[in-house]
Amino acid sequence: MKPDSKSEKTTEDYLEAMLMLKRKKGYIRSIDVAQHLGVTKPSVTYTTKRLKEKGYIVMDKDNYITITESGMKIAENILKRHETLTAFFISIGVNDETAKEDACKVEHDISPETFTALCNYFNKNK
Repeated sequence: MKPDSKSEKTTEDYLEAMLMLKRKKGYIRSIDVAQHLGVTKPSVTYTTKRLKEKGYIVMDKDNYITITESGMKIAENILKRHETLTAFFISIGVNDETAKEDACKVEHDISPETFTALCNYFNKNK
């Protein structure tokens, strides 16, 4: 496991959750991120500070979160992986809940080569 992989996974999880909340609610607040991810508000505060430092998000004076262009690239990529893997697992007979959970585990570690091959196979065999 590479040294920063836990940090990278956290970044991806938070940005994915933020994108999902933005699509669902139209806005992103820290409390909603905490509820969505099942983490504490202090954990969200710590991580959002790191995401701001990396330029992935900005927060306005009312603490609403906006994902930057660089953050959006990561968020959209990981959400696409999650949705594709979930659909693939369901298509081979895995129940919905297990498919979502397993997709969450795999989405961070699957190589681009394997993901592309999986997408090609899945799209051919839909």
